[in-house]
Amino acid sequence: MRGERGSGTVLSVAMVGAVAALASLSIPLYMGFALRQSVAAAADAAALAAADVAVGIVPGYPCDVAAGVAAANGASLSSCVADGLVITVSATRSILGIPVTSYATAGPPSG
Repeated sequence: MRGERGSGTVLSVAMVGAVAALASLSIPLYMGFALRQSVAAAADAAALAAADVAVGIVPGYPCDVAAGVAAANGASLSSCVADGLVITVSATRSILGIPVTSYATAGPPSG
């Protein structure tokens, strides 16, 4: 029994180290997931705003409005394509040097 004295302390330190390592690996992963959703929301909002301009509900130029809405949501507008009343945009933001891009299309309902 004398040789096992203090082994609980070593085990506790190892467990704390394992939890810290797991947390340090998972936090950036979940930050990436959250950022992806944020960029998708920015692209959706930019496409909807640009479609409102294309239809004539709001004055202005569709891609200029889309760029402003994307910037207001923390992303930058990568591309904006107007095909009649249908607008397709892509918004980008980077995390830890890795760009995250999302695409969205909006326009009047078909049919």
